[in-house]
Amino acid sequence: MTQDMEETVETLGDINLTLGMLNVEDNISKEDIYSHLTSVIQNSDILDDAIVQRLIYYASKDMRDNNILRETRMLAGEVLVSLAAHDFNSVMYEIQSNFRILELPDEFIVLALAELATSYVSQSIPFMMMTLLTMQTMLRLAEEEKMKGVFCIALEKFSKAIYKYVNHWRDFPYPRLDANRLSDKIFMLFRYIMEKWAPITSPIQTLAIVKAHGPTVSLLLHREDLCDYALDQVPWLLNQYKDKEIDFHVTQSLKQILTAVVLYDTALPKGLRKTIFISLLHQVCRVPEPPVKENEIEASSCFLILAHSNPADLMEFFDEQMRNNNETIRMGILTLLRSAINAEEPKLRDHITSIERTVKVVMGDLNIKVRNSTLLLIQTMCEKCFIEAREGWPLIEYIFSQFAMSNKNLEKPMKPNSHEIEKGEESVRETSLEVLKTLDPLVIGMPQVLWPRVLTFVVPAEYTGTLNYLFNIIRSLIMAEERKKNDAKESTALVISTGAVKLPLPQQLLARLLVISMLASLGKLCGAGAIGLLKILPEIIHPKLVNLWKTRFPELLQPLEGKNTSIVLWETMLLQLLKESLWKISDVAWTIQLSRDFKEQMGSYSNTSLEKKFLWKALGTTLASCQDIDFVSSQIKEFLIAPNQLGDQRQGITSILGCCAESHLDTVLKVLKTFQDREKFFMNRCKGIFSGKKSLTKTDVMVIYGAVALHAPKGQLLTRLDQDIVSQVLFLYGQCSQVLGVSVMSKDMDLQMSFTRTVTEIGIAVHDAEDQGFKFSYKEVLLGYMLDFIRDEPLDSLASPVRWKALIAIRYLSKLKPQLPLNDHLNILEENIRRLLPLPPLEKLKDEGETDKDKEHINFLYERSMDALGRLLRTMMWDNVKAEDCQEMFNLLRMWLVSQKDWERERAFQITAKVLTNDVEAPEDFKIGSLLGLLAPHSCDTLPTIRQAAASSTIGLFCIKGTHPEVERLQSLQEGLQCDDVQVQIKISSKIAKIVSKLIPVEEILLFLEETLDGLESLNSACTQACGIWMITVLKEQGAALEEQLLEILIMIYHHMPVLRQKEESFQFMLEAVSQIASFHTEAVVANLLQKPLPFDRDAKTLWKALAENIVSNGKLLRALTDKLENELEDDTAGTEAISVACAMYEVVSTGTPITSLYPELFTLLLKLVSCTLGQTMPISTWSHRRRVMQQGERQQTADPCRLSTVTLKCVQAQAMKEGLAKESDEGDNLWTLLRSPRTHHVGVCALARSMALWQRELMLDIMEQLFSSLTSSSENYRITGTAFFSELMKEPILWKHGSLREVLILMDQSAWDSNATLRQMAIRGLGNTASGAPHKVKKHKQIILESIIRGLYHLARTEVVCESLKALKKILELLTDRDVSFYFKEIVLQTRTFFEDEQDDVRLTAIFLFENLASLTGRRWKIFFAEEIKKSMISFLLHLWDPNPKIGAACRDVLIICIPFLGLQELYGVLDHLLDGQDLPRARDFYRQFCVKLAKKNQEILWILHTHSFTFFSSNWEMIRSAAVKLTDAIVLNLTNQYVQLLDKEQLTTRLQALRQDPCVSVQRAAEAALQTLLRRCKELSILL
Repeated sequence: MTQDMEETVETLGDINLTLGMLNVEDNISKEDIYSHLTSVIQNSDILDDAIVQRLIYYASKDMRDNNILRETRMLAGEVLVSLAAHDFNSVMYEIQSNFRILELPDEFIVLALAELATSYVSQSIPFMMMTLLTMQTMLRLAEEEKMKGVFCIALEKFSKAIYKYVNHWRDFPYPRLDANRLSDKIFMLFRYIMEKWAPITSPIQTLAIVKAHGPTVSLLLHREDLCDYALDQVPWLLNQYKDKEIDFHVTQSLKQILTAVVLYDTALPKGLRKTIFISLLHQVCRVPEPPVKENEIEASSCFLILAHSNPADLMEFFDEQMRNNNETIRMGILTLLRSAINAEEPKLRDHITSIERTVKVVMGDLNIKVRNSTLLLIQTMCEKCFIEAREGWPLIEYIFSQFAMSNKNLEKPMKPNSHEIEKGEESVRETSLEVLKTLDPLVIGMPQVLWPRVLTFVVPAEYTGTLNYLFNIIRSLIMAEERKKNDAKESTALVISTGAVKLPLPQQLLARLLVISMLASLGKLCGAGAIGLLKILPEIIHPKLVNLWKTRFPELLQPLEGKNTSIVLWETMLLQLLKESLWKISDVAWTIQLSRDFKEQMGSYSNTSLEKKFLWKALGTTLASCQDIDFVSSQIKEFLIAPNQLGDQRQGITSILGCCAESHLDTVLKVLKTFQDREKFFMNRCKGIFSGKKSLTKTDVMVIYGAVALHAPKGQLLTRLDQDIVSQVLFLYGQCSQVLGVSVMSKDMDLQMSFTRTVTEIGIAVHDAEDQGFKFSYKEVLLGYMLDFIRDEPLDSLASPVRWKALIAIRYLSKLKPQLPLNDHLNILEENIRRLLPLPPLEKLKDEGETDKDKEHINFLYERSMDALGRLLRTMMWDNVKAEDCQEMFNLLRMWLVSQKDWERERAFQITAKVLTNDVEAPEDFKIGSLLGLLAPHSCDTLPTIRQAAASSTIGLFCIKGTHPEVERLQSLQEGLQCDDVQVQIKISSKIAKIVSKLIPVEEILLFLEETLDGLESLNSACTQACGIWMITVLKEQGAALEEQLLEILIMIYHHMPVLRQKEESFQFMLEAVSQIASFHTEAVVANLLQKPLPFDRDAKTLWKALAENIVSNGKLLRALTDKLENELEDDTAGTEAISVACAMYEVVSTGTPITSLYPELFTLLLKLVSCTLGQTMPISTWSHRRRVMQQGERQQTADPCRLSTVTLKCVQAQAMKEGLAKESDEGDNLWTLLRSPRTHHVGVCALARSMALWQRELMLDIMEQLFSSLTSSSENYRITGTAFFSELMKEPILWKHGSLREVLILMDQSAWDSNATLRQMAIRGLGNTASGAPHKVKKHKQIILESIIRGLYHLARTEVVCESLKALKKILELLTDRDVSFYFKEIVLQTRTFFEDEQDDVRLTAIFLFENLASLTGRRWKIFFAEEIKKSMISFLLHLWDPNPKIGAACRDVLIICIPFLGLQELYGVLDHLLDGQDLPRARDFYRQFCVKLAKKNQEILWILHTHSFTFFSSNWEMIRSAAVKLTDAIVLNLTNQYVQLLDKEQLTTRLQALRQDPCVSVQRAAEAALQTLLRRCKELSILL
């Protein structure tokens, strides 16, 4: 069977099952059944005929059943319609049989017919006539709104079906029917509805008629005889535009009608057409409420249909409406036009001119929304080629004008609450740019519209914001034309009549594009676009430029390919291009016009902009290229007289005249001189200005002279410098500095800055002239002025740039001839250093700024000032040829390099780095040793800037000497000094020291060491450490070569010792230096150090460590100390000498000296020393009375020899762990506290033994051998120490195998009888641990071991001995059989039972565990005895189930389970199961009652025994036990037989229970009360009186 057949069978089975469910009268479930059936039928291709008939029957019946829910009936109708796909005729017959003439049908019958007509048009048409005839007889019977609505729905769907047949009858599979007969019936039905129902309907009925109206009228329009009637019904439809809920359906029906009108080419009457226009426009432009989106979309679709059928009338209507000056209507029409153009309606193309004219109507509208909509329409017109050359240009112009208007409006000060207006103007601007961005200049017709008129937008400033897109448009047009030229034989140049448009001149284009090109250096697109446009415009600019630009532009554009383009370089290249272009054109008139165009653009840019600065220079360069001297003179004169036309008059005229002087120096100086002479009267009368109106100041003219000198041709400058430039500058400055005719120091910062700038430019110009024979006569005068400026600057602020600019001027002046003497140089440098380095910290300087901008400015001035001072010092220092002079200049910085103020050191080091780096050429005999010792340690200074500068300076020193160490590696290490971690800094500094130390000249090492020792005395901690590291590193590398200087070095070191001793860290480095020297010259150094005394002071410790850290001697030193300690402890006593050795040993070992070879001896001797000093106090007289300075956090410690010994042992153990000779103790640091306390010493020794490295077998055997004597020592403390140590080792099998623990076992057995309780405890522990280490030894010596351990059970005075004995017995008995312990069994049992009620938890728990173990060793001999002991002990086990210690409760449960079989009470297991692990404990009362019930049935005797033993526990110290005892008594009394009840001592029991009613514990009180009641009840039962 195929898969399809299987699915069909499964479907049929499913439907059969469903049919069975339909037969049930359950209306509730039918809704789900019909939903399921609809899905099944629609997804099934074939259904059995019988099933179809049954389904038709049930669906039709339920659909017509008024007693069924409406939703169910509707679903039944859907099923009936779905069945038509399988048997249409049967379905139609079923429906028609219930659709009878003159009989009002069920509403769902009508709906089913309507749905059949829609879903099965082809099959329904043959039945349509009969259906319509029948329906015609029914309309007058319909009175309810519901039925009327149903008939309207039917009319709607019948009309749609017939409409489809009328237009597509050829597609139907039967001969053509007479459609007119069908439409006649539709007409009659529709006329009846419109005449009878429409005038008086409700809103719901109106909606149904509206929905039917469109399809019906559309059908009637195909009949000429019915066309007029159909069109007459349209006004009724339009009149239904009243409610939002119905408007959409009105528009939808209207759309169907308009579609039919187009299909049948029906002419709409003009009046109706206009009414439709107005109604639809109202839907799109509804006021005041916005239109519903769906309705608006439908209305727009209607306009598209009308645009197709009546474009001329529509455009006429739009034009008429646009002139109403209504914002909403205008926006709506513009949106509709945009949609129509987007739809690319072909007939609209014949009316492009009309559209353009319609758009022009609103171009004057200032409404923001209208402007936005107009721009968007123009954008669409451009995209779809709806612009023609004759009328299209104003639209393009409108885009640019709107951008300019928005910019202008946004620049105006906005009124309050005008945020929306501002936002709107911004949107217009953005839309304008977006239109230009998307404008394709190459679409059909667009080149003719744009070219060349689009060039008119390049030059005006108001269009600057559009240049990005404008340049793209122009470039696309020109490049397209170039392609055409290459493809066509004849030129097709873009030349067209421009009409009234005035195109820009070539000079205007060049000026504008060149200035905008400057922005390319900032990465701006318009700058790149401008230079790109220039590249392809040479023919338009000037034909002579084609070849020049073709060769120059590739080179010009190269800087733009990088990420960061230098502004200065780009400016220079553009000015050079301008020069070469003007030289190539060589046309004076053309050049003059270009200069005028440059001048005309002055107002287009802000004074601070990059474009304006370039514009000034471009104008000056153009004038420099002009050969007409008279014109140049007139222009210069004009600028001098009226400089305000340039914007920033000083900067503008300075740039212009400076660039002009490159070719016209004489002319510029002549005009300047003439200008000064003409204005001389005013110069005498007023120091600030030359004339009455705002014009150039004397300061401005002074600055002009500086710019002229800087740009002047070098060959002409020097001859004119003194007389025509410098003298004029000094004269002008003198005039400006006079007050009442007297020259004073001017406080005018602008004057100072201008004068400084001029002096600097003059200095640069003279230096660049490179005339070695020229001596600048004004050098000292100008230097004096600059130094005065610097001296006059305050030392507490940095708000003025005068200091910075004066330093630059001094640097350039210092380079000029004649050379100044050394003292003058020193004075100049010292003055400048003293006026800059002491300034407050940068952050404090910045705090003076009120705004963030002020703070940034101060930071800028600070950085520039420091850079200028560094450059000045570098220039002056290395221009000298004498090394001594260089050293003298550098010494000026020395006091600042070691300043206590971080910020002063930082500045000094930054300056030093500038002086010593970047390919310095120093005199050959320049010494670096002292400088290296001064600078290198600061590679670990507090600030990263100091560290970086110190490292740079250090590297620079070696480069100066020409050694050039591994520079790249050193620089990579230097970068790591940015890290704030001091240890990282030290590490990096050490690496640098290792690299360069070997390169220090040997003769300069003494100078280096002296400087570093000075640093150890005075520098901060990190720098001190770096000092020491550098000193040690140099000694390691070159110590062998210092034999001749050794005496001087030692004298120098001893000289510094008194001071260095006060600084611990520095003192350590001094000691290490001594050790390093000693490693090369041992005899000369060690002899001196060995004379030092060895008390406990810091110096003594330091000396020991220094010796220990010397690898050559530390092994011998430790051996000697070990031998010394062994001698001092020979008689098992310790004196002060032994303590001293231990202290020295601590200092040696704490340095990390290896101890592997001496560890067994060290360990055993120090452990012995700890034992021997246990509890001792050191005589005060033996301790040094020297004053000792305490370290922070350190406390004064008492003279405790044991503590000192323990500390040394701890140090040795720590070193042993590092070397893998021991492991961490399980007690941690608490071990050493335990070890030095007499009370816990043995515990500490055991913990110490557990930390031994058992894997070091040979080492352990050595330790055991050396400690063996402790077991027989005359010192009791030492015997305890040894016994405790070996007691832990006894459990290690590996030591039994290789060690001599048999002798230890014998001594342990002897110690188990010792009178010292601690010694006995440790010995018994050792015997017990033997069970783990050597089970065979236990079996072999079981008798002596058992006797020794059992003896411990009788030591009742010390519970720790008892507990240890119990634990040991438990371990031992686990190895033995019942025969092995038979002799001792009874004694052990009896003694064990005595500890069940011990107050110590550990004793109780161990005793119970041991008793449990004894159960397995009873044998036949002791079984009855053990059972009796169980009876006596059971009361303890039962009560301690609720012991305060839960572990004891669990142990009691286990022992009960083990012991019950001895009593034959296996029935009690069920009760004990409730006590299993993981379960909550039952209530004691419940448990005891269950237990006693079971026990009473089995053995009343045991129950009685429990009762007799319970009284003891009434007085227990534990509340829980007292409570449990009472509850158990309660359960016993309850379950005793009458015979035993009569035996009760009722008086005693009552008395005890009465007493317990007063117990402090409430639980006990309640239990006692309950027990009394139980006793009373039992007595009443037996008629016994209490």
